[in-house]
Amino acid sequence: MVVNGSDDETYQLAEAARSSFEAADWRFQALDLVAGGKVGALNHGDKVAAFEARIYLDADVVLSPQLLAELADLLDQEQPVYCSGTAVITAERSLFSKAYARFYACMPFVSVGVPGFGLFGVNAAGRKRWDLFPEIISDDTFVRLHFTPRERHLAAARYEWPVVEGFRALVRVRRRQDQGVVEIQKTYPHLLANDDKRPGRVWAALRAGLRHPIGFVVYFMVAIAVRLGRHSTGEWSRGR
Repeated sequence: MVVNGSDDETYQLAEAARSSFEAADWRFQALDLVAGGKVGALNHGDKVAAFEARIYLDADVVLSPQLLAELADLLDQEQPVYCSGTAVITAERSLFSKAYARFYACMPFVSVGVPGFGLFGVNAAGRKRWDLFPEIISDDTFVRLHFTPRERHLAAARYEWPVVEGFRALVRVRRRQDQGVVEIQKTYPHLLANDDKRPGRVWAALRAGLRHPIGFVVYFMVAIAVRLGRHSTGEWSRGR
């Protein structure tokens, strides 16, 4: 586990869990980096990792007990493999964010294929497809697009991926996500050949809107706010 310049108790909590890992005969190492930045943490973790297959996950995702075993089985192949679990999008407090999460979960880029946001794994052959993680916003998109849709595998076991709480935080994160997509398109256009083809996205959004009308309104309120402030910049924030 790599803690990248955190000012909370993440590192202390990780160290407190060490005995549980050791009791299960698992190797566990927590690294507390002074410098912040997710890309630096990813590269440092890769540098010290003992095993060639890798599973990368954000600190705020929650895995179901069986997910790691399913991912390990998927990665146990010689040909390049990318995998992730079945995402459950959650919001704990804000009614606005709960409505957004319900609608967001119905969108094709979430419900079709293997999106891998917040959690993805690659085997040894797959990890050889890029060197260091570059200084980009969307590391998960960068990795996913190194694999064709046929090389991506979805585990049935679930993990929880929380959206941020409140309208302003959702706008900040959504703006950052959009910037990440544009950055990939400009910097690594050759990777777009591996993107999933999702025809009927407009119809899918309308059908989701019929099932979740409040979520439909909330989602597009965020989208409009992002568009109106599309020239805004700022530091990366998950809103927590």
